[in-house]
Amino acid sequence: MTTTPHTTDQEQENMILDMLDKFLAAEVKPHVQHLEHNDIYPTEIVEHMKALGLFGCTIAPEYGGLGLSTTTYAKIIERMSSVWMSISGIINSHLIMAMAVQRFGTPEQKSHYLPRFARGELRGGIGLTEPDCGTDLQAIRTVAKLEGDTYVVNGSKMWITNSQQGNCLALLVKTDPKASPAHKGMSLLIAEKGPGFIVSKKLDKLGYKGIDTCALSFENYRVPADRLIGGVEGRGLQQVLGGLELGRINVAARGLGVAQAALDEAVVYAQQRKTFGKPIAEHQAIQLKLGEMATRTQAARLLVYAAAQAYDKGERCDMEAGMAKYFATEAAQENSLEAMRIFGGYGYSKEYNVERLYRDSPLLLIGEGTNELQRLIIAKQLLERNRI
Repeated sequence: MTTTPHTTDQEQENMILDMLDKFLAAEVKPHVQHLEHNDIYPTEIVEHMKALGLFGCTIAPEYGGLGLSTTTYAKIIERMSSVWMSISGIINSHLIMAMAVQRFGTPEQKSHYLPRFARGELRGGIGLTEPDCGTDLQAIRTVAKLEGDTYVVNGSKMWITNSQQGNCLALLVKTDPKASPAHKGMSLLIAEKGPGFIVSKKLDKLGYKGIDTCALSFENYRVPADRLIGGVEGRGLQQVLGGLELGRINVAARGLGVAQAALDEAVVYAQQRKTFGKPIAEHQAIQLKLGEMATRTQAARLLVYAAAQAYDKGERCDMEAGMAKYFATEAAQENSLEAMRIFGGYGYSKEYNVERLYRDSPLLLIGEGTNELQRLIIAKQLLERNRI
């Protein structure tokens, strides 16, 4: 994707979204059922995504990225997810990694890594969660011990997206396991694959097929010390949490895309399917469902865009991102179930997309922080902003 110096932001967004729609219609939609049901990684689709510059969506133009606003990025993820949610995850985790480097990396790290990230030459994600640690990141046990000019990493990670097909992670480790509080001993490393970086198992999932999600182990895996993001130990958790705001907006946009897809499927089917001599769309029971689904989807859209706009302004937006993530992902879950009910028995068949939407949506309630956690974040920020 390229733009001229005189292209306005709105013109650029329209051009990108139009190009994206054509790509999704021609290169993705015809292949979704085969790839998803057989859990096949979409290699050719990824190559097209590279060519479109999608791996550099939010990376600054000076490093070869598109430099898109978070609002435009959210719209991209929404549209991708409405066709096949899995491909949105291929760029989401990757861009959280890139954002950590762009925001907190040294000048040398930025100039070396960001152009490679933008081209999709280096692709990957974030290595945070562990077998006994998810929401409570301070409880991680993966340790990186500095030996001369190299960190030696030992430990394990779980549920790591893009870890089999990708080749690089922003890896959260403990460089000082005895630090108190624990976050002062946590650091973030740019971890390229090499000896000791072991993809131990690809996880078989309910939904979110096609994309690789794996368990990892690190056995005396060596990382040059100059790949410590920012060059200073003890800042890893803060660097990760900044990226998770973008991640939560992304997951919210995915939820919006799934909710919209479920609504679209239901609206078409309700006008085609007939019972008692008329389309089921003419029955009040179905109209009530469609009305709720449409309202839920539009409310989710407004929350997602509001969070993205706050992020673009550089404002603290953990409450806004939490609201968007919580509501939009619940909308995806509810709309996909209602769509299945409208489809009746056909909705339970793999022949129709609603079955896939129904299986994809539960992940969104959990990923990038559970919805229970989001409600706590919302409440804490609400109280903090309204002290009496």
